[in-house]
Amino acid sequence: MLNAFTVDFEDWYQGLEIPHTRWAGFEDRIGPSGRRLLDLLGETGTRATFFVLGAVAERHPELVRELAGLGHEIATHGWSHTLVYRLKPEEFRSELTRSVQLLEELAGKPVVGHRAPFFSITRESLWALEILAETGIRYDSSIYPVWNYRYGIAGAPRWPHDIGKGAAALREFPITTWRFLGRNVPVAGGAYFRLYPYALTRHAYRSINRSGQPVAFYIHPWELDPGHPRIALPRRIAATHYANLGATEPRLRRLLRDFTFAPMREVLGVA
Repeated sequence: MLNAFTVDFEDWYQGLEIPHTRWAGFEDRIGPSGRRLLDLLGETGTRATFFVLGAVAERHPELVRELAGLGHEIATHGWSHTLVYRLKPEEFRSELTRSVQLLEELAGKPVVGHRAPFFSITRESLWALEILAETGIRYDSSIYPVWNYRYGIAGAPRWPHDIGKGAAALREFPITTWRFLGRNVPVAGGAYFRLYPYALTRHAYRSINRSGQPVAFYIHPWELDPGHPRIALPRRIAATHYANLGATEPRLRRLLRDFTFAPMREVLGVA
């Protein structure tokens, strides 16, 4: 079974709900952590989809060119890592267009995939899907079929499916969940990959693959950088952001050995 390996390509401070207007004061570590991830992927010849934040691409165009040159898919993660439901539709459109134009220029290929920061396409921001289709995006991977204080649509379809029709058609690849005791359990990656025992992750993924469905795995480069700065954060954010970072690299090696991955575009068969 071919699964999707995806990377939310952002620096350690950009996913902490810190406004982008304050980012200038934080240490930039995306280069070393990003290349560490590339080395691990290279060990197994795995190609991935990199959902690149526009602000990162602007600051590090050489990284985007390097990713594309190695055969990885370049997709968009927006521009400022602002929760979609905190943007007005025209602000979302503007950020999306700005990001896509820059990424296409750097990668030399069309950008057809999108993932919202914090998976923030929720019931309050479903309007974003129509804008994605209008802008030329062919698939989205933003909807998490769970409830979380920042994201999620409980009861949403769990597997890849079509949204909209005609010019508004879009393929959605939901963030992977595992059905356990009648509930959707988040197992797609990120903090869950670090918090759960690896044996549970492997069991869940094998169960999903046996059912005939692909897994959408995600990770951030900073999860391979246990030494990145520790700052004061609300407890609920710090508890997951800094948890068990030292386990990421050995677990990722096992995951890449135990499962077969490809860019999301290829798993979906999006031309």
